[in-house]
Amino acid sequence: MSICLIDTSIFCNVLDVPNRNQQHDEIVRQLKQHIEAGITLLLPVTAIIETGNHIAQQGDGHMRRIIAQRFVTQVQMALDGTAPWVPTPSFDLQFVRSYLAAFPDYAMRGVGMGDLSIIKEFERQCALNRMRRVFIWSYDSDLAGYDRVP
Repeated sequence: MSICLIDTSIFCNVLDVPNRNQQHDEIVRQLKQHIEAGITLLLPVTAIIETGNHIAQQGDGHMRRIIAQRFVTQVQMALDGTAPWVPTPSFDLQFVRSYLAAFPDYAMRGVGMGDLSIIKEFERQCALNRMRRVFIWSYDSDLAGYDRVP
């Protein structure tokens, strides 16, 4: 079974966040396929935070409330183990130190802290699951390239 890290671009489409949902129908179709295939879906803390930020930036207050409630429900379900994905562990100090050590090199390639934290979680999952495929599901071409097949 594969392990899939869900990026912000995918989570925004799943939640149907206005202006960030251009591939909503396709993502929902792919999500169903991933679930049926038994792929383990992980929702990085960074994707939760970034998606919340995108929702808070919505101009229409009524729509912002609706999407915020949908977001809260999905994240709570993930925390409760009733969503198709589970959240990754929160950051610990050693994990943050590893981000900081790597950040200058990644920043020179245009990779911000959010994407770097997802890449570091990808690397952690690869180390923990050496015999499983691990990939990042993203519309960001830099992140979508992370796909390790054992």
